[in-house]
Amino acid sequence: MDVLIIGGGIIGSSIAFELTKRGASVVVIERGAPAQEASSAAAGMLGAHSEFSTDHPLIPLALKSQAIFPDVLAELYELTHIVVHWNETGMLKLATTMEEYEKLTEHYEFWRRIQPTHVRWLTADEVAQIEPHVRNEYGAMYTIDQQVDAEQLSLAFARAAMAKGAKFLSYTEAYDFIVEHERVVGVKTTNGSLYAEHIIIACGAWTPMLAEKLRLSLHMYPVKGECVSVMTETPLLQATVFAKNGCYIVPKANNRLVIGASAIAHSFAKNVQTCSIHQLLTRATQIVPAIAHCTFEKTWAGIRPQTKDGVPYIGAHPQYANVFIVTGHYRNGILLSAITGRCVSDMLEGKEVPFDMTPFSPTRKGEGHALHH
Repeated sequence: MDVLIIGGGIIGSSIAFELTKRGASVVVIERGAPAQEASSAAAGMLGAHSEFSTDHPLIPLALKSQAIFPDVLAELYELTHIVVHWNETGMLKLATTMEEYEKLTEHYEFWRRIQPTHVRWLTADEVAQIEPHVRNEYGAMYTIDQQVDAEQLSLAFARAAMAKGAKFLSYTEAYDFIVEHERVVGVKTTNGSLYAEHIIIACGAWTPMLAEKLRLSLHMYPVKGECVSVMTETPLLQATVFAKNGCYIVPKANNRLVIGASAIAHSFAKNVQTCSIHQLLTRATQIVPAIAHCTFEKTWAGIRPQTKDGVPYIGAHPQYANVFIVTGHYRNGILLSAITGRCVSDMLEGKEVPFDMTPFSPTRKGEGHALHH
């Protein structure tokens, strides 16, 4: 095959989709089922403006990815007939304390300088008119950010890649590499060895373990995120509400609200702690009191891949040019899925990428990355 992708989450699937569109033969191996782990656990916010409050190398990619999403969703639907829930009612970023208010106004001023048409400041009265169920005394920053159903989107990328000819091997775990003449020619898996011209490691928080097999240390760690969902008899929210204290409430189809998320670093455990759900529901009901009377639906957890400096790894291995590392998107994997597939495909084909990819190098300076000899 031309390309072997390790990891069938939204990042691996989006790369597979883009590469197959360009005519490559692609096989994706996944230790479980496609679109599981962090991809299906995410709330699905495309928060380009709500997520970043200072200069960040991801901003150009985030804005472009957000902009192309409508076309991407149309393309995915044409190939799969999967209807991905898409909400364009925007996002309210709230402050719950004076300290948060001061930070939020700085956040607003940052985007007002960059994209004044994409953000606006709302007074507390204006918030009450738009979202009467939201308790707010400081006002809010409104952004045009959208949100999607993350699980539907992840499955749509995977099935669209399959429709274009990609082969997905589920319950197939990679555990080592086959190196010949200083080149990685294949991967050893629990279902036998597979060979490819190019290999992409995109298995989220589990990527460092495989990178170590190629003597590359990645400075990243898992962060467990727990969520809870509730059902309402009538819609409580139109827009997504995201408080500066980290609590978000995302309205989904059928009067469902997703509330998240905890952030427990260095944990691969998928259990959901009662203390986390208590904290999330307490924060949520402080913002939207009517949530206290909603019907509990379920809880779940996902393991997000976080890098030490908060910037993903997207680039070639320093020693093996045909091996690419693509991981560390943390809370922005859904948002960045569309553009990541295109960027990685350009890099693999040797084309010029329309963004500065230097900050995403697996061996970027200042991180202490090193090859083991």
